[in-house]
Amino acid sequence: MLQLILGGARSGKSRLAEKLATDSALNVTYIATSQPLDGEMNARIAHHRERRPSEWGLIEEPIELARVLKENATPNHCLLVDCLTLWLTNLLMLEDPDRLNLEREALLQTLATLPGEIIFVSNETGLGVVPLGELTRRYVDEAGWLHQALAERCQRVVLTVAGLPLTLKGTAL
Repeated sequence: MLQLILGGARSGKSRLAEKLATDSALNVTYIATSQPLDGEMNARIAHHRERRPSEWGLIEEPIELARVLKENATPNHCLLVDCLTLWLTNLLMLEDPDRLNLEREALLQTLATLPGEIIFVSNETGLGVVPLGELTRRYVDEAGWLHQALAERCQRVVLTVAGLPLTLKGTAL
């Protein structure tokens, strides 16, 4: 089953995804896309680490998400990817402008072949003010297009607001 958990900053999306992974009763591997580039991001990463059960596996991969999913998805296993918008940011910051399209297409193409449970977490950034800069507008556009493509392929899509899950597609929580 593929699930997409969307929400704004501090909306409870990661906490919900972690609960779904735990409730699955499967072995869980957490796939972290963040990179500890500054003190604030280090604090966010530490907060997520403290919350996760110690028996969960961990893979840190900022770029090659499709490859990591293919290598680690198995029946009776849950992969939790947190988060897609950090992954997107990592790709946008690369010097190779074609890499984003290649990695996004690789991800979308591999989804139908993945066994087990996959939970994606992502920030819903398109609900606010249109950003002023070209890069931030591209980021919001790319995130929106990625979310649409993933939502089409996922069996469940949930928007989290104020810690409350709003099921947009699939079985309600």
